[in-house]
Amino acid sequence: MLYDLRTYRCRPGTMGQQLEFYAEQGFGAQRRHLGEPLFYGTVESGDVNAYVHLWQYRDATDRQARRAALYQDPDWLEYATRARALCCAA
Repeated sequence: MLYDLRTYRCRPGTMGQQLEFYAEQGFGAQRRHLGEPLFYGTVESGDVNAYVHLWQYRDATDRQARRAALYQDPDWLEYATRARALCCAA
């Protein structure tokens, strides 16, 4: 089993907007290709401008194949392009 913990940082003051946009535009595309995340959430202390996803794969080959498919999905590509305006690089 391979676990992929991803942390995303948002510009201060945009967390609510980012999470709403992700729920409406990004999550569906990710679920189509990556399946259900083991965890998706925010924090209450520390870097409060961050949220995390935890994904599970059979192995590195499975992860590579699923993520490659995700990055061929026009819905995901549109979401990712628009989301950059709210999020900073992790």
